[in-house]
Amino acid sequence: MQPIIIVGSGMAGYTLAREFRKLNPEQALIMISADDAVNYAKPTLSNALVGNKHPDQIALADAEKMRLQLNMRIETHTRVEQIKVEEHQLILSKDQQQQSLHYSKLILAVGANPIRLPIDGNGRDDIHVVNSLNDYRTFRETLSRSDKKRVVILGAGLIGCEFANDLQNTAHQVTLIDFAAQPLGRLLPEHVANAFKLGLEKTGIQFILNTTVAQINQQGQDGYQIRLANGDSLTADIVLSAIGLQPDLSLTQSANIEVSRGILTNPLLETNQPDVYALGDCAEVHGMLLPYVMPLMQQARALAKTLNGEQTAVHYPAMPVAVKTPAAPLTILPVPPHVDVTWETESFEDGMLSKAIDTDGTLRGFVLLGATAAKQRLVLTKLVPDLIPIAV
Repeated sequence: MQPIIIVGSGMAGYTLAREFRKLNPEQALIMISADDAVNYAKPTLSNALVGNKHPDQIALADAEKMRLQLNMRIETHTRVEQIKVEEHQLILSKDQQQQSLHYSKLILAVGANPIRLPIDGNGRDDIHVVNSLNDYRTFRETLSRSDKKRVVILGAGLIGCEFANDLQNTAHQVTLIDFAAQPLGRLLPEHVANAFKLGLEKTGIQFILNTTVAQINQQGQDGYQIRLANGDSLTADIVLSAIGLQPDLSLTQSANIEVSRGILTNPLLETNQPDVYALGDCAEVHGMLLPYVMPLMQQARALAKTLNGEQTAVHYPAMPVAVKTPAAPLTILPVPPHVDVTWETESFEDGMLSKAIDTDGTLRGFVLLGATAAKQRLVLTKLVPDLIPIAV
């Protein structure tokens, strides 16, 4: 029997391999990685500075250790050039040489790539992104220079705010810039966003909202001049882009794999092509793109069973997201798309609790700001209907 092949060595790929090995220790398993296949948890990158975690401390295991642990062949620094779905074959390139592998099942766990704004200026190529451990290593090395204190972050979404909190707590001066009128614009109602923003501002974080960056130019020893679309300008020593991520769809076109925002799958995580699956940040499952840890875990457990011969649909219970911003502790259970809700809010000395109630009076999401509100997380989560209650 041909091997099962996983393309991608991020959290999705390794979690699937681990879950599958619990069920089947012998089936041939191959992982294809475009980088060194070091195993680490990417969510830890946005709050690693305050814990003084060196990149080598974030790495959990190298490829060789993971190979032994999971009884799995791992091809590092190898790129998939083409998927031949009819032949169940991959065309690979490594060290400028081409090779091919046949598969019985193929899993795309290729993740997502940073969104880049169309910014002018001779400093645009110096903008950092942190989407991998290697990215974090480069970013940290730049920050370690004693004069690199003024940090501008493009994007006041979840990751941008987490990095801002982390940097501000390590003696940096942080400014967040976002086109939206509030931080976490897609996740929070306005009144909660304002309170959350105030909590971060109390630490010294500055917000510039309702505009975007038009141009970044080098100023020699004085860092960078950043010109905004509204005509204002500011200076920075380092610029970090946290605009967001978009699923990696680069392998889908030649294989005629259907995509929308991500790689389209059914609840079994099957694509439209036979024996080809997708999971993690690249996968749009049952119409939902959920780039968070808990959905990934649910996908991996279900798919591991399916690959082992027990067809299992992914099940999404209510899955709150904890935002790593200690200055304004926040837990969010996002409202499903296309659901109309009314927000009901209860205020506390240290924050607030906002419930999203649909037209039938059902709780469909919530936001917990502060330690007092956070105590109600478990109780509220049990009241929210499953996101995907499916049977196959």
